[in-house]
Amino acid sequence: MLGKDAPALANSKRATTVSSRVPRAASAGRSRIRPQDGRQNNLSLVLQTLYDTPEISRADLSRATGLTRVTISDLVAELLGSGLLAEVGSSDAIRPGKPATLLTVAEYSRDIIAVDLSGGEAITGAICNIGGKIRYRAERQLGDAKGEEVLRSLISFISELVKKSDKEILGICVGTPGTVDPSGKEVSAANLDWHRLKLSAELGKALGQDVTIANDARLATIAEHRFGNAGADLIRVQISRGVGSGLLIGGIAVNGTGGAAGEIGHVVIEHNGALCSCGKHGCLETWVAVPALSKRIAENPAEKEEILAEAGRRLGIALAPIIGMLDVSDVIVGGPSQFINGTFIAAAQSLIIDRIGLESRRSVVLRESQLAGDAVLLGATALILRKQLGVN
Repeated sequence: MLGKDAPALANSKRATTVSSRVPRAASAGRSRIRPQDGRQNNLSLVLQTLYDTPEISRADLSRATGLTRVTISDLVAELLGSGLLAEVGSSDAIRPGKPATLLTVAEYSRDIIAVDLSGGEAITGAICNIGGKIRYRAERQLGDAKGEEVLRSLISFISELVKKSDKEILGICVGTPGTVDPSGKEVSAANLDWHRLKLSAELGKALGQDVTIANDARLATIAEHRFGNAGADLIRVQISRGVGSGLLIGGIAVNGTGGAAGEIGHVVIEHNGALCSCGKHGCLETWVAVPALSKRIAENPAEKEEILAEAGRRLGIALAPIIGMLDVSDVIVGGPSQFINGTFIAAAQSLIIDRIGLESRRSVVLRESQLAGDAVLLGATALILRKQLGVN
């Protein structure tokens, strides 16, 4: 929590946290609302409002949140004391009395360590501020490394980012391909040769602090909603070393019972097709993943456009039933622009419309992500903001 805990953490790199979790259930099976739960939720509400509407006065903050001015004054004092808020001058609004002092989130008061494992042959990492701006970026080549070797490189890489930070660290988040179980502790990623790896525990033990683990495509989806221009209903496809997707319905990320929602890369779209790293034949990844596309184009450079069109159609085959069932019209595709922009996206969109188009259905629009290669890093930042400060 903030307040009395903040001074003790001022000289450390551990996170100051506003918890937005639901109160624990009482032994009788009913929710037990404690005073501290209400206060934490109010702190989160104030921070959320200031993220969405920066530079507003205490009076306007009271009106926007519905909290009394006395409550706002108390909460703002605590957040100012923790360094999460800052005063940024006076309002220009013409009102009786003294000009109101404006408040904003102190973006550079904390660091977030964000790591992206989705790249084909490298780990990408960044130190981000709590406004979603990247302060420092780094990369480490992996080549053909798999299993334990990747884990060792990841631990060393994160350690270097932590040392590079000169602010209190709000949290560390790693975006990984593959399936992350609902508890966020185990990872299964065939492309990395990780099989039910207890990644959170391994990193926590090595680094001495908690590390949040999430699926890379799901993080990219959260980023499109928080930092991009996406709405609350969205499918976001991530094409990199593998192929994954994230689903947002009503602004809420859909994880699935086993944490595998959006794992379309190992859906078979071609019986008796090429052997996939997962052991099956004809998975979507054997056509659409970056290594597969690169290999096909290198072998037949004169047929590049035809290869990209066929890959786009294969993606459309996988997405059409999902879009048809959920009626989501906004689909964002992330990956190397030289592959996905143009022929690839056009072919995927054409096939989807052809298969599920109805007069009563909004036309499906596929578009390239504007967050480029930063989507997973920004999604990791957004997830830490949600987890630690209650900001969605």
